Amino acid sequence: MFRRITFILILSLLMTSCGGAAATVVAPAATEASAATEAPAMPLVAEVSPSPELTQTFTPAPTFTPAITPTETALPPLELPTEAVNAPKKMVWDGTPTYLGDSQPGYAFRVTYDSALWAVTNDQFGFPALAHRTIESCVISVTSGRGMPADITIEHDVLYTDNVTFDVGIVSENGIKKFVTYTGGDGKIITGFAVSFQDQMDACLADAVTVLSTLKSVPVSQATPQP
Repeated sequence: MFRRITFILILSLLMTSCGGAAATVVAPAATEASAATEAPAMPLVAEVSPSPELTQTFTPAPTFTPAITPTETALPPLELPTEAVNAPKKMVWDGTPTYLGDSQPGYAFRVTYDSALWAVTNDQFGFPALAHRTIESCVISVTSGRGMPADITIEHDVLYTDNVTFDVGIVSENGIKKFVTYTGGDGKIITGFAVSFQDQMDACLADAVTVLSTLKSVPVSQATPQP
C-alpha cells in the first residue's frame, strides 16, 4: 500500500515535470507561428507619380514673301511718218514756248534736226514731239515745270551752247534715270523740253543735245506750221 502511494507520487511528479517542459517548449513555437502570420513591417516609400512626357511643339517659321515691285508698263513706240523722198537734210521744228509769261509775245521757238534721224510726230499726250527714227522710245517733247512724286529725285546741271544756256534737270526714280529736261532761251523766249528714253540713253541724249543746241526764236509769222 505504501509502495503504491509512493509510485503514484513519483508518477505525478514526472508528469508535472513533463507538462511544464512541454509548456515551455510550445510557447516559443506559438510565438513564431504568430510572428509568421503577421505581415512584415515595410518601410514607407513616398509614391511618385510619373512625370508626363514633355511634348515639344514646333511653330512653323514664317514663309518669306518677297516684296512685289510694280513693273512699269512701257509705252508703245510712237508712230512715225515715212521719211519723205528727197527730203531736205535739215528740217525745222517750230512751236509755242512753254513759258509764255517769260517770253516776248509774237515769237515761237525753232530747232533744226536731221530728217534721217528725227521725225515730227505727236507724243502719247497729243503734243508735238520729235521722235528718233533709229533709237526706239527716244523722244524730244515740250514741257514746263511741274511737281514730282516723293520718290523722284532731280539733279541739276547747266549746258552752254553758242546762243542758249540750258538748265538741265536729270530726273531719276529709285536711282534709275527716267528722263532729262532742258529749259532755256535766247533772250526772247524761254521754253522747256524733255528727252525721254528706255534704252541707249547716252546715244539718245547726245543726238537730242545736237538738236536742242540749235534753239532760237523766230517771229510767229515765219513759224513753219506743223502737222
